[in-house]
Amino acid sequence: MNTTSLGMPAFPKAAREALNNRTLRGNLRHATHTIRAKRARAVAEVSDWAELREAGERIKDHTLRHLDGYLEQLEESVTAAGGTVHWAADATEANRIVTELVRATGESEVVKVKSMATQEIELNEALEAAGIHAYETDLAELIVQLGEDRPSHILVPAIHRNRSEIRDIFRTRMASWGRPAPEGLSDDPAELAEAARLHLREKFLRAKVGVSGANFMVAETGTLVVVESEGNGRMCLTLPETLISVVGIEKVVPTWRDLEVFLQLLPRSSTAERMNPYTSMWTGTTDGDGPRAFHLVLLDNGRTDTLADEVGRQALRCIRCSACLNVCPVYERAGGHAYGSVYPGPIGAVLSPQLRGTASEIDASLPYASSLCGACYEVCPVAIDIPEVLVHLRERVVEGGPAVRDGNRVVLKPAKGHAAERAAMRAAGWALARPGVLRTGQRLASRTRGFRPRTLPGPGRAWTATRDLPAVPAEPFRDWWLRTRGGKDGAR
Repeated sequence: MNTTSLGMPAFPKAAREALNNRTLRGNLRHATHTIRAKRARAVAEVSDWAELREAGERIKDHTLRHLDGYLEQLEESVTAAGGTVHWAADATEANRIVTELVRATGESEVVKVKSMATQEIELNEALEAAGIHAYETDLAELIVQLGEDRPSHILVPAIHRNRSEIRDIFRTRMASWGRPAPEGLSDDPAELAEAARLHLREKFLRAKVGVSGANFMVAETGTLVVVESEGNGRMCLTLPETLISVVGIEKVVPTWRDLEVFLQLLPRSSTAERMNPYTSMWTGTTDGDGPRAFHLVLLDNGRTDTLADEVGRQALRCIRCSACLNVCPVYERAGGHAYGSVYPGPIGAVLSPQLRGTASEIDASLPYASSLCGACYEVCPVAIDIPEVLVHLRERVVEGGPAVRDGNRVVLKPAKGHAAERAAMRAAGWALARPGVLRTGQRLASRTRGFRPRTLPGPGRAWTATRDLPAVPAEPFRDWWLRTRGGKDGAR
């Protein structure tokens, strides 16, 4: 069986296992319902939310259309401000660059700001292999790291854990990573937060190298932006002597005026706050203030391939707010681990198969991890039509190949696999394009009404294993139309 680098099977099997975990389902239900209710109230306060959403969509689309120019402008701005820019085509190159930069400092440990890009490339594992210890400082990421676990949510990586589980992790694991948990630690949130604060403080004061991602990069000034709720990120961004930021190339925005839009959209969509408690911005280096050396690693890792797909590229608008996860009925029951990717939920189901391709079993299954209810599209602050992309990616899976450019068009490259499904779709297309054939088929189907099976044979058995086979209507549509509206057969 093909698995991800995290050892996860394809989504159907992983989701089935998650559904059997009552504690997990309870944790997810409580957390997602709480967050979605708060978000709805926060968004309702803004009278021009629809206009803000449209502005975010347009800014992102404009930037993606001119991404090469804005990235070059960003490089010039960062360099002029005293920073150094590195370009990484894939995860291997990005990990090599970061490892070499850390080794050049002579240090053997780094503190990290919560970063999905570094999780995507598995930077912690690459640093560990090079003898460099990476310490997560975000509270939820700390819980995940100490528990030798995996993130389950974009905004709240430890959403699948309850307070008692977190207490047990702190009691048993903190000592092996640094300062131990206090004696008699309870599951009171204030005590847990204080234990984490004491544990992390010694790392902040000792570390000489910080590693971060960024929520946004402003091309006109070379400014990077990190938004967070705890202040741990700011400690990582200001105390170390060297700061290394690994950022996906799609995170660039043209101007500060554009940034204003997203600083309104993001906090209400993610934490349901009017503004982020900590919004940290830095531009290169400044004598006597902050890190002495700043390195920006611009990460591609499948993003330009995604950009080539006219339908799928809208996933690159994502600002990682997690609103789609909190309203998704599939995520609420299956949890983030079932997606086998650092990007779980609806956005992960459209982003991961594009960044990684659909050759593996897990990535081929992700576009089907949805009921297509559309709730994710309704809450997305940058109007990503996730259901549209899911259907598009399902077509790619059936066709069996990646998106490739053919002149001015992007088409799906044919490959082996799903032959029966392709044949059925082609037969359906042929029949639907011929009214006479369609009419005959409908009349024949109506005569089989009394012979409708409970399950379909062959490959169709997988479909009816989880669904009821629809009943054949008592009367064909054409007959109903003639009887109720009159006119010739086939009239509109």
